[in-house]
Amino acid sequence: MPLRTLLAWGVHLYTALGAPIGVWAVFAAFAGDYRTAWLLIGVTVLIDATDGALARAVRVWDVLPWIDGRRLDDIVDYFGWVIVPTILLILAGLLPAWAAPAPLLASGYGFAQTQAKTEDDYFLGFPSYWSLIGFYLYVFQTPPAFNAGLILLLSVLVFVPIRFPYPTKTRPFRPLTLFCGAAWGVMMVVLLLTLPDQLQQGHPYIWIAWASLIFVAYYLGLTFWLWWRRRAAQAGHLD
Repeated sequence: MPLRTLLAWGVHLYTALGAPIGVWAVFAAFAGDYRTAWLLIGVTVLIDATDGALARAVRVWDVLPWIDGRRLDDIVDYFGWVIVPTILLILAGLLPAWAAPAPLLASGYGFAQTQAKTEDDYFLGFPSYWSLIGFYLYVFQTPPAFNAGLILLLSVLVFVPIRFPYPTKTRPFRPLTLFCGAAWGVMMVVLLLTLPDQLQQGHPYIWIAWASLIFVAYYLGLTFWLWWRRRAAQAGHLD
């Protein structure tokens, strides 16, 4: 078998690994080992952040055209980014079970859209960032009522056709976004690696979690600024 074909299969295998690692995280959560569960979820996030670049480097579509890597990625992402963190939050007592259907149904719709990712590299509707949101709720140990309200609000936003930037691809302010995103990623890794077994006393580096919210605020600000600019441009064109 040619080396390029082996590499293409390896990339698909790399993407698919997110599913069994997610199952491992669920087992850890049921065992009450939330630290391990979040570390494993962190691994799935790393896989998801890097498999696209590997696929483009190997040109898997040219080598294995009968396998849809995007569909595989969506299947793994729905499980790892939606189902797994939802289970973890419920088991950790941070999300009422009755709120679980909201992100599951909303993200099912989101992943099923043909324009879930636009051609100019935006997410249409709130993306399935549930792993990241869940991690923040876990680190801050926010009340279940607050968590349920936030999850319901974000689930509704999945259906609102606001274009959310794809952090590594969207062109406006791309260098700044990449720099801020890299700094945020480092902070997330530090929080993950220093996560205690139990959070009753709080995370020892909670200030890092607060500092990381600067990038969250920047991302939301960028989202709504780009939305406003697009609306203004469309209105000017119509005038």
